[in-house]
Amino acid sequence: MKKIYDYIIIGAGFFGTVIAERIAGQSKYSVLIIDKRDHIGGNCYSEIDPETGIEYHKYGPHIFHTSSKKVWKYIRKFTEFNSYSHKVLSNYKGNIYPLPVNLSLINKFFGVNLSPKEAEEFIKLKQINQNKIDNFEDLALASIGRELYNAFFKNYTLKHWGRHPKMLPVNNFSRIPIRFSYNDCYYDSIWCGIPLNGYTKIFQRMLSHKNINILQNTNYFDIRENIKFRRMLIYSGPIDEYFNYSEGKLSYRTVDMEKEVHYINDFQGNSVINYPEATCKFTRIIEPKHFHPERRYDNITIIQKEFPREDNEGENPCYPVNTQNDREKLTKYKILAKKEKNVIFGGRLGMYRYLDMDKVIELALEIYEKEIKPR
Repeated sequence: MKKIYDYIIIGAGFFGTVIAERIAGQSKYSVLIIDKRDHIGGNCYSEIDPETGIEYHKYGPHIFHTSSKKVWKYIRKFTEFNSYSHKVLSNYKGNIYPLPVNLSLINKFFGVNLSPKEAEEFIKLKQINQNKIDNFEDLALASIGRELYNAFFKNYTLKHWGRHPKMLPVNNFSRIPIRFSYNDCYYDSIWCGIPLNGYTKIFQRMLSHKNINILQNTNYFDIRENIKFRRMLIYSGPIDEYFNYSEGKLSYRTVDMEKEVHYINDFQGNSVINYPEATCKFTRIIEPKHFHPERRYDNITIIQKEFPREDNEGENPCYPVNTQNDREKLTKYKILAKKEKNVIFGGRLGMYRYLDMDKVIELALEIYEKEIKPR
């Protein structure tokens, strides 16, 4: 006999969790949330390193930032945030530069001492005009010129995405700020920080309602014949997997995180340092203790070296690559998705879009209000 729930949600990341919390908190309907992994939280999952007691982000750094009042008000129901401000450094040819492109980087890299206005005019002379801007490299060259692009973006992008920047969409570069001031905060968002008690606590609180049931270590497609929904299925897994790859596999990148313990107070002096040169196999080193300046860890630290690679088997898809070939396949999958009755596709994998956490939450809240709540 099939088990029946009002709503079945695939994926316990932010998209599925927000919708589960909204349904359970504002109705009497039952919710089943299913995840392949042995934990909730998706790629945002954080855990405590048993040797050091330091909390780290298992799948790479997640910095919460948003300019949406609606999202900020919602997420703060489940956590407080610390005062962490995200600042990224880049180690290029043994020198440390602040990212994103800003006045300090420009002056140090080119060995000049320019004012904001002078720097803007200086970079304009470096810009390479493009007849048509339709990929990452075109926009980068048109924005910052070849020298900065080659030093900080070209090889880093090749390592991270496994494709030449010419194959990647424009918005992969346009989401990175370019400034002519000494502002070296990575994000322009109004609010930024790390959850005081870590990300996993957020998901535990959001999914604590008695009407929410959770199945972990479970592949939905292995049990779909044994469960049934009365009202709706919300799917945040890979859209191509849902349709059994009928239009071809979409490309995803994942990361392997190599963790090291060091018995020193501070390994690199910053949470994230990029390594953009092709000779270095990893893309960045993360030192998680810097995410929580309010916590104290003496004479011990951990670091994570991030090694990107292709995710061909659907082990842990983190980043939709979104080449032209992928977009053509996605168009066909979207047509199939529209034909599915009472099924909603969402999140990074369900929409095949490179979305930050706040955008995922915002979309989940909108979909709940417009497509789920009225029913």
